[in-house]
Amino acid sequence: MNSLILRPQYGARRAARRAVRGLLVLGAAALGFACTQVLAAQGAAVPGQPQLTVDSLSVVKVRTQAVRDARSSRSLGAEREGTGVVIDSNGLVLTIGYLITEAEKVELSTADGKVFPATVLGYDNATGMGLLRALTPLPVKPVDMGESGGIAERELVLIVGFDGVAPAYVVSKRPFVGYWEYLLDEAIYTAPATVNWQGAALLSREGKLLGIGSLVVGDALGTSANIPGNMFVPIDVVKPVLGDMVANGKSTAKPRPWLGVNTQEVQGNLIVTRVSPESPAEDAGLQKGDVIVGVSGAAIHGQKDFYTKLWATGNAGVDVPIEVLKGNQVQKYTLKSIDRDRYFRPKTVY
Repeated sequence: MNSLILRPQYGARRAARRAVRGLLVLGAAALGFACTQVLAAQGAAVPGQPQLTVDSLSVVKVRTQAVRDARSSRSLGAEREGTGVVIDSNGLVLTIGYLITEAEKVELSTADGKVFPATVLGYDNATGMGLLRALTPLPVKPVDMGESGGIAERELVLIVGFDGVAPAYVVSKRPFVGYWEYLLDEAIYTAPATVNWQGAALLSREGKLLGIGSLVVGDALGTSANIPGNMFVPIDVVKPVLGDMVANGKSTAKPRPWLGVNTQEVQGNLIVTRVSPESPAEDAGLQKGDVIVGVSGAAIHGQKDFYTKLWATGNAGVDVPIEVLKGNQVQKYTLKSIDRDRYFRPKTVY
């Protein structure tokens, strides 16, 4: 009986792996042509010529040092490193937000080792994007924004990090649900997987910016196959908040309620895996191992449904009634939500 159930799953996974391998093999020549197109569009040399540097492709290395008592240091470390994408001639640099969360010191560097001081302009919790500004002019040509909504599956793309360029394919576009109270309605997934994806630029064949690197994932194709790849935040979700981030340091939209729970979805059940210290969840008495079963009296079915119902209760500061299974008993809690920005510690100002 079990073998009959498992064989179709195995067959689907094997077929998916074959499909990806076929893409990579059959598209090798086209991918080489695409790389040449992108490099030419960015004013860079073609692969194999020694004058090619990542500077030619609008990226810089980002190094940050968190404040001494940063709450994010436990999960992200006090010192962080990744890529930033130069998006204008005035030193604006877009990167993934976790690199600059609670950052006290920020440095940008080019491929020749030159270092440029920078400051954090803003962070947007909803998209997960961070914005920096170089304090002195950057000798890097800015990238042009693309239209991520128009990119299709099987499209040839380039992943450009501070340490080099990696060709890839878009293998899926679908929601991304993060265990840290984070949800993207549609993310871009690429394969094969590459290293140093944090903040990397996802470029189209025309050299346009399509997304910012966020994570390495084991399911780039979805649940049908265990194919490793990378997840990118689409540039189209960043565009609407970019002006606010420059002017105000964050979006002017009302902040969502934040509770401070990490969860894992297991067969539709939402198990608490971590409670942030001094968060609304800890204040209310939630603990690792609890199972969240409802919000405002309505049953929840997985992480995405939990976030949807949580954010529908109102803006940050609203009281959020939840139902939690502890042992074999369901208990009711009311959590006083907060704006997540208030949880992080600010940079010291003298």
